Amino acid sequence: MTVHFIKMLFIITTAVSILQANIQLIKKENSDSNSTLLVIAGIHGNEPGSYFAAAILAKHYTITSKNLWIVPNLNEASIMANRRGIHGDMNRKFASIKKHDKDKKIVAAIKHLITNPNVDIVLNLHDGHGFYRKKSEGRIYNPAAWGQTCVIDQCTLKEEQEFGNLNNIATTVKNSINKKLLKKHHSFNVKNTKTKYFDKAMQRSLTYYAIRQNKPAFAIETSKNLSSLSQKVFYQLLAIEEFMKIMHIDFYRDFDFNEKNITQMLRNYGTLVINDNLFINFNNIKKYLSYIPLKSKGNNFKFSHTLGNFKKVHGKYVLYIGNKKITTLKPQYFKMADDCPDTFDAVVDGNVISLQKASSFDVKADFRILKQKDIRVNVIGYHAKNVTNESNITIQRKELNSRFSIDRGNKRYRIEFYKKDKFCSLSIINFK
Repeated sequence: MTVHFIKMLFIITTAVSILQANIQLIKKENSDSNSTLLVIAGIHGNEPGSYFAAAILAKHYTITSKNLWIVPNLNEASIMANRRGIHGDMNRKFASIKKHDKDKKIVAAIKHLITNPNVDIVLNLHDGHGFYRKKSEGRIYNPAAWGQTCVIDQCTLKEEQEFGNLNNIATTVKNSINKKLLKKHHSFNVKNTKTKYFDKAMQRSLTYYAIRQNKPAFAIETSKNLSSLSQKVFYQLLAIEEFMKIMHIDFYRDFDFNEKNITQMLRNYGTLVINDNLFINFNNIKKYLSYIPLKSKGNNFKFSHTLGNFKKVHGKYVLYIGNKKITTLKPQYFKMADDCPDTFDAVVDGNVISLQKASSFDVKADFRILKQKDIRVNVIGYHAKNVTNESNITIQRKELNSRFSIDRGNKRYRIEFYKKDKFCSLSIINFK
């Protein structure tokens, strides 16, 4: 059996393991090298700096040489619950795990990914309490704190390899970050837990598992005591960029790196398409939306945001971006129509446009959905007596009841399309 065949077999079994555990793995790859940085976020659900940084990394960074792999939300259920671990501390299950532990599949899959032969460095992202200092400077500035650290389990790996000097790498990262601090007291340090000898809890951690496989591994801990999520994300991304530079991974971002821009990106929750026929924009959305046309089972949710997720509670769909509850949908169940149009013609501010199903369009003054054979139009919030089909009616914003808007600014409204009594699609009007 050749080395190449063994490597390919390992990669295939890793992919199967990741799929079975329902782990989101985002690969940004190039053909010039197999050298890979693996970034893992969200092992603790109440540490949002980690997984929101990973989400920005996934969406706004382009890798032009070598490879970056991202697991942005390892512990999805705990993230939505905003708890460290709803089934216990996942980061204490890498030395051993009970047979029926609900985290078992996830832990097994991420172990497999860590030991993938293409992975050269593993980064585990966290938010830790306080500000680590080698000597005590008060309640939150002391040796017991974890925040603002690059954590290593030991100084070097036993077997010689390119990235095996963990202390030198962590020190380089720390020094680079400290040249770009938002505030002086945010300074980073290297925290060596000397895990093998002094820290039994860390002996069960993800990074120490990697070390025992002779994989260079580091934890990045931004402080929970920083004043904003954007500051946590700022330092997480700074640290990741420094590791990419050390590995000679070339990259560029689609934004200027500063706290203001990060804050703006964190406020953009993106969009959701359900069943390929229903579109919702999350920005400034109301906390509760009623009578959303869905199937009685088997609905397919596609979030544009990396951290988009949902859970069904008492018959309603609660939607999340990371640990942030965005809105709740109360469904109204319909049968889905066959052979629905993919486009609908409309007159918007005097101009004829073709509206794609499950999309949105901007309106300044008024709009009119043109009549289409066998299609019934329902503009939610508009009411006309003895009218069952609201196509071919010119409608202005003032004619819509604001309590039916989907956003808090009362600018966005739903248009529903039906074929006889079956649902076709839902699009959004956005008044400017």
